[in-house]
Formats: sequence, structure tokens, C-alpha cells
Amino acid sequence: MSSTEAESLRFISEPVAVTFGNRRGFEKRPACPKDFAWRGKSYCIVEQLSEWQDHARRGKMAHNMRPSHLAAAEKRGSWGVGRHYFRVRTDTGQVFEIYYDRAPKNAANRKGGWWLLRELSP
Repeated sequence: MSSTEAESLRFISEPVAVTFGNRRGFEKRPACPKDFAWRGKSYCIVEQLSEWQDHARRGKMAHNMRPSHLAAAEKRGSWGVGRHYFRVRTDTGQVFEIYYDRAPKNAANRKGGWWLLRELSP
């Protein structure tokens, strides 16, 4: 493990509610939230440590596109596919990885959702 990698303390993978304050982003490319609520507790994000995206298509979605279009979609994303990850430090001193999953929940709710992926060593 390199010095830039953090050790995973626990895998969580649970939905969270986020707020943005004056931070703005786009639906396809969200900004890092200002804070998030998990299990009844609010965590204020004091520092964004890193950010990355994963636009890979998985499962049936990986086979519903021509290879030439698939390569372009994996670079920029396509509707309902992809995740935007943020590694953040909170006001409690904890380090978490959160992400926005662009997949729609259902036909009535066509927006994605925010997830708390894991807690990392500070």
C-alpha cells in the first residue's frame, strides 16, 4: 500500500442524504456535498481529499451499445450510468468515501442517489 492510499476501516454501502449549500454542480457531474446525514447523525465535510468518476457499464447495460459508442460513453458517461466518487474529511476527523450513483431509482424518480461507501483511516 502506497502512502497515498488509505486503509479501509469499514465497508458501509448505505444511502445518505446530502446538502450542498452554495456549492453547485450538475446532475451528470455533481459537486462535492457540504455535508451528509447518516444513521441520524450529520457530518460536515471540511475537506475534499480526492474525486474520480467511473462510467463503466455493467451487466446488461454493457452489451446494449456498439463498441465504438461504448468507448466514448465510458469516458464521458451516458444517462443513468456512472458514479462520481469523493474522498472527504469530516468535522469529526473521520475520512469517508461517498459517491453519487447516476442510476435512476425507478420510472417515477429518475434521479440518482448518494451513498456512503466506506470509512478510511485518517
